[in-house]
Amino acid sequence: MKSTLRKSDFEEIYRLLDTVSPLDCDCGTLCGAACCTKGDDPEMGIYLLPGEEKLFDRDEDWLEWSTERAEDYDFPDSWRGAVHFIRCKTPPVCPREKRPIQCRSFPLLPHLSGDGELSLVYNDFETPYRCPLIEEEIPLNDDFVSVTLEAWRRLIQDPLIYDLVRMDSKAREEDIMELAEKLGR
Repeated sequence: MKSTLRKSDFEEIYRLLDTVSPLDCDCGTLCGAACCTKGDDPEMGIYLLPGEEKLFDRDEDWLEWSTERAEDYDFPDSWRGAVHFIRCKTPPVCPREKRPIQCRSFPLLPHLSGDGELSLVYNDFETPYRCPLIEEEIPLNDDFVSVTLEAWRRLIQDPLIYDLVRMDSKAREEDIMELAEKLGR
């Protein structure tokens, strides 16, 4: 699986996201860094976006790597071959400048509407922890939201990443429709 984004593209996106934070303080103080710890799930980790592995040498002492076959998991049909999964060995401490994009943009996820409009939504994936930013709907810094949106605009220029965001967005829309039907709306 080959990304159209170069290492320098990812480096630029990392630098961009380094300039912002969801809150003016360390949000990890609100929850004990729940998203950075393994909690009750020793297997908790994150998949890297296609091409993002270019930023790592796989000798990082703070990461545990595994490589999976995209075809064996719920990824877009366009994804073929290796998908890289990482787990932090030193939670909640990690080199902040090396955090993957999905950690940097948390608690937000990219969402594509039916007409292709990109927006950000709160993370709706099931996690083994509770995030106060999501649960309590704590307002996020405007600059964090706008920079994160710009980062995802750049990322979805890669067809593989676009396909992932499109797939997740469609699933989210289907869940909303199903809930509306259950509620009789």
